[in-house]
Amino acid sequence: MSFILFLLFGLVVGALARLIVPGREPGGWVVSMIIGVVGSFVGGLLGRMLFMYEEGEPAGFFMSLIGAILLVAGYHAIARRSTAV
Repeated sequence: MSFILFLLFGLVVGALARLIVPGREPGGWVVSMIIGVVGSFVGGLLGRMLFMYEEGEPAGFFMSLIGAILLVAGYHAIARRSTAV
């Protein structure tokens, strides 16, 4: 049950990140979920690097959202560069 809640959390975080970062984003709800879940890991890593979280402690909503926003912005930058070439 916690795995399903983790995926739903990832879906919410990924959808919010896609709304915050401007630009057209291909992909559906599965891509949003993947971005949100990976963003949670990135946010947790950033939080541990900034000494906000202890080892093994999950990232909070804010850091998960920051991580997902960074992923979406990075994806947009890479996608723009590959279409410009």
